[in-house]
Amino acid sequence: MEKIRLIQIGFGPIGQQIVKFAMEREAVEVLAVVDIDKDKEGRDISEFLGTQETGITITGDLEKTISQTDFDIASISTVSSFERVAPVVKLCLEHGKNVISTCEEMLYPFISHRELSLELDEIAKKNKATALGTGVNPGFLMDFLPTVLSSVAESLDRVIVKRYQNASKRRLPFQKKIGAGLSVDEFEKLKEKGIIRHVGFKESVYLIDRALGFGIDEYKEEINPVIAEEEISSNFITVKRGDVKGVFQVASGFKQGEEVIRLELKAFLGNKQEEDTVELFGTPEIKSTIKGGVNGDIATAAVVVNSLPSVISAPSGLKTVIDIPPAHYWR
Repeated sequence: MEKIRLIQIGFGPIGQQIVKFAMEREAVEVLAVVDIDKDKEGRDISEFLGTQETGITITGDLEKTISQTDFDIASISTVSSFERVAPVVKLCLEHGKNVISTCEEMLYPFISHRELSLELDEIAKKNKATALGTGVNPGFLMDFLPTVLSSVAESLDRVIVKRYQNASKRRLPFQKKIGAGLSVDEFEKLKEKGIIRHVGFKESVYLIDRALGFGIDEYKEEINPVIAEEEISSNFITVKRGDVKGVFQVASGFKQGEEVIRLELKAFLGNKQEEDTVELFGTPEIKSTIKGGVNGDIATAAVVVNSLPSVISAPSGLKTVIDIPPAHYWR
């Protein structure tokens, strides 16, 4: 394999993990790191990775980096919103550069952002570049994995995917995202604003539907608090009895009133049922469970790095994980 020349845009916890994993691969060369945080600008990335000095200093000049760096692919780990990440993706594509992003809504943006998706797809094809949204969830556990498992099905009637997590083990931002420590009223207010939710469920449901051909005609989503029956603490938060310790979120795809796709996320402090489960109802019936679940941060970065060759070799355009060669570990 020829050297893959990579730039990283966004150097938060996930971006740092991606760069760390990428630098462990002999076939990847990290050329530049971009971040808008003024406190990071000008500092060697080794300060954040805990490694020896690399000579790669963080820059805030995105346009200069993209226009003056001879790279193969940009990894973008910044925001969850497709509309907000699209200008950065567009800039890379206009320079004929491939893109891979952990933006959750970029997994399958053709439903909620159809016009913008088609615009980026056209730009990518014009400039012979490829763009992909991926990660562990969305991107693998609750969408791509069930489609792969379905390859042994003679017939398929329904898909259920469950991701149950002990949020006590996760970073503080994740615990805040699921509402841990809030009162029920505070939870409901933030839910209404779209702050308390797992981003990407809608995209996952429609990706599964496109792959498996159910032809859903209705989508529903519910977000409910998980209430602490007694006081519970993590390393960051103490939740009083009666307050919120996490979230139970369900997304469903229906065809003629029948639920054919169901995704469940149950993440709260102290959850003893930690697992990722896929159930396929058809012939044969299949149930696959990963006991203990998959570490989201490690897996997200690994998926990005392992997907680099697939994105680079894929046909031009704005693609999804079911459009390109499946990612796998490589050295």
